Amino acid sequence: MGSFSVMHWVVVLLIVLLLFGAGKLPNVMGDLAKGVKAFKSGMKDEENAEAAKQGEPKSLT
Repeated sequence: MGSFSVMHWVVVLLIVLLLFGAGKLPNVMGDLAKGVKAFKSGMKDEENAEAAKQGEPKSLT
């Protein structure tokens, strides 16, 4: 039950291409990337808010 083989990933990719079509796939991946960036930004803002509550200096990264 370990990791999937290369053949499993090829089948998954083909199914995704059939469902979304090759034209829509870049749009879906772009939206996914925007969501990940927004999540990371939200996590960074939350960490800065907690640090400010505790009197620690804000991180510059």
